[in-house]
Amino acid sequence: MQIERRPTVKNPPEWFTGDVWLDPVATPQSDGQQANAGIVRFAPGARTAWHSHPGGQTLHVIEGVAYVQARGGEIAEVPAGHTVVCPPDEEHWHGASPDSFMAHVAVWDELPGQPSAVWGEHVTDAEYSAR
Repeated sequence: MQIERRPTVKNPPEWFTGDVWLDPVATPQSDGQQANAGIVRFAPGARTAWHSHPGGQTLHVIEGVAYVQARGGEIAEVPAGHTVVCPPDEEHWHGASPDSFMAHVAVWDELPGQPSAVWGEHVTDAEYSAR
């Protein structure tokens, strides 16, 4: 057994708009493991850039209201207690509503020989506001 305290990190502006922090929870520790998990906190209006995960991603909202959108779909408002499942390679973004903080647990698999995420362009203010 191992007990760790992993520091909170601020997510990079290349991949996020606004202030977003990550508390890493799990990373692969031995051969064959692929699961990653983190608690991600978004300031009001903060959001990811468009991105996809080769191994898919699951988001469980634990505070506030998340905005989520798959490329070509409608923006959904997801309240605390609900879970979003993004299939492998689905391009999407997620973030906080404009008037409150939001936190979610993010879980994704890191597949051998592939990046954990493929990042695209930033979500524009017009895209974010198109509800």
